[in-house]
Amino acid sequence: MTSAFASLALGTLLALSDAVPLRAQAPENWPQVKCERWRSAYDEALKRIGRKGLGPEFVAGNEAFIASGCQNPPDVCPRSAEELNFANVMVMAGMNAGVSSTFMPYACRKS
Repeated sequence: MTSAFASLALGTLLALSDAVPLRAQAPENWPQVKCERWRSAYDEALKRIGRKGLGPEFVAGNEAFIASGCQNPPDVCPRSAEELNFANVMVMAGMNAGVSSTFMPYACRKS
């Protein structure tokens, strides 16, 4: 892992830990809360990392997942190194925000 990537990931995780503290008990509408946390993490990652190297299909897939209330099945496949780095940051941020690994929109299906 490059030091720049590690710094970005750490910065994102620290920012999110202040923005969305974990609760001891799940809120009443947990799916909506998870999606709001995911959207927040996504917006923050875009702000910190930018869109360079992120293909239109990758960005559209992430945004469609959020627009669906985070209900779309996982089908966003990171293809470039930048997309994979972005997805890795999102997975770490999501886990830090209390979102389970089965929630993530990332999956690469064999054709």
